[in-house]
Amino acid sequence: MGNRLEGKVAVITGGNSGIGEGTAHLFAKEGAKVVIMARREDQGKAVETAIRAEGGEATFIACDVGNEDMVNAAIAQAAETYGGIDILFNNAGGGAGEHFPNESSSEFTRVINTNLNGTLYVSQAAWPHLVKAGGGAVVNMSSVAAVRGTSPKMHEKFGSTSSSYWAAKAGVDAMTRYMAGIGGSDKIRVNGVRPGQIMTPQATRGTINDADGGHHAFEGMFELMQMLEGPGYPIDVANLVLFLVSDESRFITGQIIHVDGGTPVKI
Repeated sequence: MGNRLEGKVAVITGGNSGIGEGTAHLFAKEGAKVVIMARREDQGKAVETAIRAEGGEATFIACDVGNEDMVNAAIAQAAETYGGIDILFNNAGGGAGEHFPNESSSEFTRVINTNLNGTLYVSQAAWPHLVKAGGGAVVNMSSVAAVRGTSPKMHEKFGSTSSSYWAAKAGVDAMTRYMAGIGGSDKIRVNGVRPGQIMTPQATRGTINDADGGHHAFEGMFELMQMLEGPGYPIDVANLVLFLVSDESRFITGQIIHVDGGTPVKI
């Protein structure tokens, strides 16, 4: 157990699996009281139980970040449970749907709502608590998709990538810089992270090409795109997020940092 976040209250959206789950465990080990916000109660409760078994402090609160009323209620409950909020990791998100120009307007709206609107709703609800705490740190989940190109060959080789996800993550980047400017006078730092090919259950789901003897298309992505060999893992992102919310990064704000094995921005 460390003490880099001793006495801090941290809210993590999408903390029930993947990068969010890994970050929740790491924050708790560093002394934070962790609030896990996610839609899937069984997974969220399992993470809460696991953190408590490790000697940490965690509470799960069911919440769909795309539902503003649920977000407001969940953040109020989080602040009441632990007496405030010091750290926010807007991790919840995800993509899906058909690639351009076949993506439906309803699917586009759904992905934007989860990734971009959800980041807004949670940040707005948590902001007064960060101000009341005398400052704090926010980290927003972006993606290399925000700055990376694509091509029909990528779609053919690796499956569908949606225009909504690209647009949502570019919006998150802009929101991050904007929020950092607003937060400076209140000692609220806001940064973003842009993961590349991270080996999470969500990222690898449905990527096996049976015609290729069980070859994982996901593995082909990082073999093609990266300067470093092999995939990243949730802990690689969690370590960066920990740095960005700790006092070690006290003079860093408005930055969006890649953790992607050296992925070029145009592919």
